[in-house]
Amino acid sequence: MAEPFKNLINAELVRACGEHLQRVWRRFDRAGFEALALPGLTGLEMKARAMRIADALEATLPEDFDHAAGLIEAALAPPATGDEMEFRITADGLAGWIGWPLGEFIARRGQAHPERALRALRELTQRFTSEFAVRPFLVNHFDLTLAQLRHWSGDPNPHVRRWTSEGTRPRLPWGLRIRSLVADPSPTLPLLRALQDDPSAYVRRSVANHLNDIAKDHPDLVADWLQRYLPGASPERLALLRHASRSLIKQGQPRVLAAWGLGRPFRGEARLSVTPARLALGGSLRLRAELVSAAARSQSLLVDYVVHHVKANGSSSPKVFKGWRLELGPHERRRLEKTHPLKPITTRVYHSGRHRIELQVNGRVVAEAAFLLKA
Repeated sequence: MAEPFKNLINAELVRACGEHLQRVWRRFDRAGFEALALPGLTGLEMKARAMRIADALEATLPEDFDHAAGLIEAALAPPATGDEMEFRITADGLAGWIGWPLGEFIARRGQAHPERALRALRELTQRFTSEFAVRPFLVNHFDLTLAQLRHWSGDPNPHVRRWTSEGTRPRLPWGLRIRSLVADPSPTLPLLRALQDDPSAYVRRSVANHLNDIAKDHPDLVADWLQRYLPGASPERLALLRHASRSLIKQGQPRVLAAWGLGRPFRGEARLSVTPARLALGGSLRLRAELVSAAARSQSLLVDYVVHHVKANGSSSPKVFKGWRLELGPHERRRLEKTHPLKPITTRVYHSGRHRIELQVNGRVVAEAAFLLKA
């Protein structure tokens, strides 16, 4: 059985943190820090472990924030300079998952000293991402923080450049939601323009995810972005824009489909069947689709399928799954097959009942089938 993810934050991490802080400041109360951080740590979930360690840091680092931030910076390992980062503490200093409680400490104690705190987060993000820790500064010191991040979008280190995009995402998973950016994402667009052709794939992937966040609330803005930046795009930018478009493509957003050459409705006939007709949770469905072209020219098609999951109250919730992208020749008949597992997962609760499945071509439903699930 795989080791629980929460165990990445563990007692060894706490002890190493105390060791390195005492290395740079002999007066650091390492024993007191460990006495506050360690009891009951293994019984906590991951975020609670990080918060417990941050509490211990607050109790044992100096009250003077500039002094405390300087100690954290001095205790850090050498910065990562490539796209990959070693998430572990070494003899050279702190790096990796200890960065979560270190960033939380800076976010809590640095609100009265935002310029100094942001400089500390810039250093930390080169050893572990500061994307979560920067978000309280966007809430409390929006203009100052965004101006500084825009400046750092040209930083030589790819982890800093990536942080300027990732930390300002409107809907960062696990992160504090920045409601002002959900309502109006325009302040971050200059950042994204500066970074979308970044030499680092790590940075470009963050830009794509940022645009995908924006698409959830402002689809036309992302459609406008595609209209402006897709023509003549390099292969790297094409990959970024395709990833940024993924949610809108699944939703069948007409302007986005048109931008990718998928805006025309399918001309022809479609059929969909699923087997078995009755299925117990834990099994798998076999989807079989058939497309028959009625066109005299080839058709560029994006074929997805939509499962309408039954909810506890008897209603249903649609979820789009990736299917196939293909060129269908003139009057061609094409058969497509896919296995769809229905296994228990942590992000969805299955309920018994009749589940509809729709076949969607270029954003439009063209065929339908159903099965009975016993959950």
